[in-house]
Amino acid sequence: MKTIKGPGIFLAQFMGDEAPYNSLESICQWVASLGYKGVQIPTWDKRLIDLDLAAESQTYCDELKGKINSFGMEITELSTHLQGQLVAVHPAYDLMFDNFAPDELKGKPKERTEWAKIQVKNAGKASQRLGLKSHATFSGALLWHTMNPWPQRPPGLVDLGFQELADRWLPILNHFDACGVDVCYEVHPGEDLHDGLSYERFLEKVNNHPRACLLFDPSHFVLQQLDYLQYIDFYHDRIRAFHVKDAEFNSTGKCGVYGGYADWKDRAGRFRSPGDGQVDFKGIFSKLSQYGYDGWAVMEWECCIKSATQGAREGAPFIQNRIIEVTEKAFDDFAGTAVDEEFLRKILGI
Repeated sequence: MKTIKGPGIFLAQFMGDEAPYNSLESICQWVASLGYKGVQIPTWDKRLIDLDLAAESQTYCDELKGKINSFGMEITELSTHLQGQLVAVHPAYDLMFDNFAPDELKGKPKERTEWAKIQVKNAGKASQRLGLKSHATFSGALLWHTMNPWPQRPPGLVDLGFQELADRWLPILNHFDACGVDVCYEVHPGEDLHDGLSYERFLEKVNNHPRACLLFDPSHFVLQQLDYLQYIDFYHDRIRAFHVKDAEFNSTGKCGVYGGYADWKDRAGRFRSPGDGQVDFKGIFSKLSQYGYDGWAVMEWECCIKSATQGAREGAPFIQNRIIEVTEKAFDDFAGTAVDEEFLRKILGI
């Protein structure tokens, strides 16, 4: 067993145009004052990191790491959620996902895909230069528009879709392997990797690649009514990153899992600030500790009711109070005795 690191915070939801949310230095000073010990950095925000330069320059990475360390914090992981999404986009979503790409690539899906692949690979090299072991991302999706089997999915469609997804990711996974970094896919609605079965399909197509790992976020499982504690039992050896994010699910006669196109506050499934939802975090921290997860517990804050600033204030102590300092000895050691083979044989009556 190992003790989970934390508390960490994902900076993406907190960046803004005004201080302290508009620069690396000011936001690090702010979250450090709240008790956070690590920051997960969204690599698409150049105010926080120049990803291309980080992939090329060890000096830049040393300076970036030193700057964050000066606030008493560490980098937990780099994130390419937006770029990873663009590795695989069905044409139905081209227009909306163009917002994740540079202006010069809008309306150019093939060029956008190649750019995204390079960006994720750059994050692998940058992670290596920063001394990180895990990286957070999305898988993208080619099949999501067929998630509900109506009209019926033609035989072979799902297999071909996952083969294409694997073909796009396998060179990236190999690159990360050379860098010594795990790719942690956040299993998430809208992605082809959205539950355990879909992850297993992908894993089979990439030949059980050792770097095809998981970012565990229980909030998405609450919203689809999946057993997130048993999920840890199934996939603990692949979980290399962890988002502390809460959610609740309260179905009605009008709204269930699909949401009815309602706004977030009116959906049956809603993201909530840590502690305000239904996620059993005590159970999660216990299982992750039991299975030896020694990565970071990083708050990803999203809530349709509470303010981000209150969520940030409450998040650090919420995580800290749930981190288990794992024991180094059995609780009943006091009742132990000296043991040798003769003693054991006497107990067995042999």
